[in-house]
Amino acid sequence: MRRLYLVMGDQLSRELASLQDAVPGQDVIVMGELSHEATSVRHHKQKIILIFSAMRHFAQEMRDAGFTVIYQNYDADKSAASFADLLKDAADQTDITDVAMTRASEYRVTAWQDEIAADWQGNVQLYDDDRFLATKDDFTSWAAGKKQLRMEFFYREMRRKYNILLEGDKPVGGQWNYDSENRKPPKSGLSIPPKTSFVADDITREVIELVQAHFADHFGTHDAFNMAVSRDQALLVLQKFIDERLPDFGSYQDAMITDEPFMFHAHIGAYINIGLLTPLEVIKQVEIAYYNGHAPLNAVEGFIRQILGWREYIRGIYWHFMPDYAAMNALNAERNLPSFFWDGKTAMNCLSQSIGQTIEHAYAHHIQRLMIIGNFSLLAGLSPKQVNEWFLIVYSDAFEWVEMPNVSGMVLFADDGIVASKPYAAGGNYIDKMSDYCKGCRYKVKEKTGEDACPFNYLYWDFLLRHEDKLRGNPRLGMIYRTADKMSVEKIEAIRSDSRKFLSALK
Repeated sequence: MRRLYLVMGDQLSRELASLQDAVPGQDVIVMGELSHEATSVRHHKQKIILIFSAMRHFAQEMRDAGFTVIYQNYDADKSAASFADLLKDAADQTDITDVAMTRASEYRVTAWQDEIAADWQGNVQLYDDDRFLATKDDFTSWAAGKKQLRMEFFYREMRRKYNILLEGDKPVGGQWNYDSENRKPPKSGLSIPPKTSFVADDITREVIELVQAHFADHFGTHDAFNMAVSRDQALLVLQKFIDERLPDFGSYQDAMITDEPFMFHAHIGAYINIGLLTPLEVIKQVEIAYYNGHAPLNAVEGFIRQILGWREYIRGIYWHFMPDYAAMNALNAERNLPSFFWDGKTAMNCLSQSIGQTIEHAYAHHIQRLMIIGNFSLLAGLSPKQVNEWFLIVYSDAFEWVEMPNVSGMVLFADDGIVASKPYAAGGNYIDKMSDYCKGCRYKVKEKTGEDACPFNYLYWDFLLRHEDKLRGNPRLGMIYRTADKMSVEKIEAIRSDSRKFLSALK
């Protein structure tokens, strides 16, 4: 029995569940650069380059393995508009009516798969995506009966399930979490290895030309594109991270330095999310680095927690609460995104650095996303819908399943505490401690109010005062509100006045 095997742009893995049954020389792989997917939001140019180029390289890999591949290059006028159209075109070319697909990672695409399965004139087999380490049912079972769904406890269960960094049933080193050792501020003279980069080959150059022609008005630049676009290249990025960055990753994972966008981070999130790397192989290789004495436990545990803990937990939250999760707005935030989110032109140096790097590289590390861009979005009361769309547009590793719970949950507290136990709000002092951004800023981080004060300082307290009725009862904010209670009437009025003036000037 011959089948059509549909492979989507974030499923570029020979380990894909559906492809385990595919037979070279018999079955047909179907892939396509769909207009709808490329323009569902105005994705960063480099994100489109990455996915289209990686798709074309994967298609060639499958041809080399003996498969017939029906591949549709992007054509805004003539291309199939949907996955259903893509499959119909393939069926017309081959007379094959049986279809196999691995479940999509995003809610809207899975809904389309169900429609295809219901309407298709032939057999359709849908496979669960077992590249994730916790199934949807696993997460549902773990969440059952719990009042709070905290990542830390889910992470411990995942460590036990996969026997990662364990001695018997106990964590190596006696602790599950070494995050307290992973908050060092940047120090002078820190030597940061260069990012692992690649020169565009013929395939990638063709894609770059396509993006220049069809997506010129999309966010970001394409000039700096140098990402991995094949599995072999992604494996090299992983190995170079382990060799050169992992030993210092833990200590400096929260640190930020002017004009150093990549720091000691791995830069592999996009590669895992589109299938060039699998999460378990990454975890295992990093674990080996600890046992070989190459990297300290705080670095290895902190990195593994991001993948085995946070990534799997966030995906579980997404599927557990969708579709209602998308509309959550617990703090009733409705302000429009300021224009500097699109061009990086703001006098606030931390935001200018973080957004400017995002424009240039389709990348910012997690603290830039959470504690600078996200923190500002929270304090300014920006619309969750708009902030979610922005994050989905601008980052090469952003897909809705991972982006939305991070933004609505961790960044904006829009889910009313499902993900975060408190809003991740901070004033300028945190940014000053963890970066050198404040030294080059027009505002003065030590000043709390007034024309020259760092806006994060008064916006922080304005946020807490504005949402006092909702947040005062949060046990993690008790000490902060006791501090607010000691403020003079004049200070509170200055905070509110400066905040009104600053926010009203946002365009």
